[in-house]
Amino acid sequence: MSALEPIRSVVDYEDEVKQITKFLEKFVVNGKKQASVDMDDEMDIMDAVPDKQKPKYMALLRSVANREIDTVEVSLDDVREFEVATVDAALPFAQGSSLAFRIEHNARSYVELFSRAVDALLPEADESAMQDAGADVLDVLFQARRDRDRRDREALQTQGDAAAAAAESFPAALTRRYTVRFVPRSNQRAQAVREVGASQIGHLVTVRGIVTRVSDVRPAMVVAAYVCDECGSEVFQEVTARQFTPLTQCASSQCGPRARGRLHKQTRGSRFVRFQEVRLQELTDQVPMGDIPRTLTVHCIEGAVRTLSPGDMAHVAGVFVPQPYTGMRALRAGLLADTLLEAHHVRPLKRRYDELAATAPADMHLRLAALGRGDAYTRVARAIAPEIFGHEDVKKALLLLLVGAPAKRTREGMAIRGDINVCLMGDPGVAKSQLLRFVATVAPRGVYTTGRGSSSAGLTAAVLRDAATGELVLEGGALVLADNGICAIDEFDKMDETDRTAIHE
Repeated sequence: MSALEPIRSVVDYEDEVKQITKFLEKFVVNGKKQASVDMDDEMDIMDAVPDKQKPKYMALLRSVANREIDTVEVSLDDVREFEVATVDAALPFAQGSSLAFRIEHNARSYVELFSRAVDALLPEADESAMQDAGADVLDVLFQARRDRDRRDREALQTQGDAAAAAAESFPAALTRRYTVRFVPRSNQRAQAVREVGASQIGHLVTVRGIVTRVSDVRPAMVVAAYVCDECGSEVFQEVTARQFTPLTQCASSQCGPRARGRLHKQTRGSRFVRFQEVRLQELTDQVPMGDIPRTLTVHCIEGAVRTLSPGDMAHVAGVFVPQPYTGMRALRAGLLADTLLEAHHVRPLKRRYDELAATAPADMHLRLAALGRGDAYTRVARAIAPEIFGHEDVKKALLLLLVGAPAKRTREGMAIRGDINVCLMGDPGVAKSQLLRFVATVAPRGVYTTGRGSSSAGLTAAVLRDAATGELVLEGGALVLADNGICAIDEFDKMDETDRTAIHE
């Protein structure tokens, strides 16, 4: 089969890097009039401009250089605002005119372009930040390698080999101590798992769902380092897939063409990133009648790890990419491939009561103070499922369930829960299910399930095999996902006696 005729890309990526550099240098937070500050002298501008008008991303890169943060989050709203303010207010959101559009539709490639721009703009670290006694291992190795390479370049320059002296010693993926992440536009619609299709491969999409499984945080290799046993040269290999073939022979010019030295892997000199796999499942309101919920695998790297826990409902924005099968599964799958989401931004939909209280605005405190006057118990109870008339005693019981009570711990260390259990019994058609759904929706951490057809494994936990490592892992059921929250079980009388016993055990 002959190859197809190559098509030249219509995007000039060098020009894109220039536009990205201009955006990172000149964008400020407070609006269009200040979105084009002249950055001829960066330090003078940073000192002269008030704090609220300082370039947002240059201050962010300063924190990256000082090792205060390790993630550069680029908001597509900022990119869109900057290009509208500097180019044209009526600039259409399209392929040929909008940088934000091209980023959203080719996010994976623009991560590398932004990284190249950040490498060029990254300032030197402050001396106070680099005087920390607990220096990173890679920092010590880099400094020793730079000193050695400087001596080698000086020796090569004296010998007249200018091309070899100008060669880059380290790959960019090894020296970057940060990751670039994109924050989607605020008006981008969150989709269900079943709505994300093949037309969005490579796009930055936002998916809404509930987290059902979270793996342990493991190191993932991105750059492998080797040392030659003959010439002592260091060889680096970038790892861009889940599997790679380690190098065995030295390709350095210092080794002769016939006597190639053997390479030995240096784990200490290689670069690893934090990696975590998350399983995201559709919510109950996204599943059509008669279907089962679909799931999507999410890969979290570096700053995105440990941001989600089982039972969390969240908007996860990331790049939707295919992933070919490996090993024996690749032989059986043939041309088929799995799909996953490379997480860039995570926004929880529900937060705990203490987090809500810490970030509550001033008008919320005023409304709560006004609510405390009079019979607040009855007024708040009536606000539960207001579309359902009556059932005031039932609503008061559900309110007590939502509020709960402080947990106690005895001197012997035994914990006594302060929450109560509520069992609703009544004739068909008296809105029992609607009350359960309302409580599960309002609660900061709530799961709604039905006892009809549910097994003990679906309610408590199931033992599954991890696709990445092959190990046996536990996937939490409804009770585990609703930990420290509310689990609403409808049709409780339709459950088997053994499954009902497993809940209490």
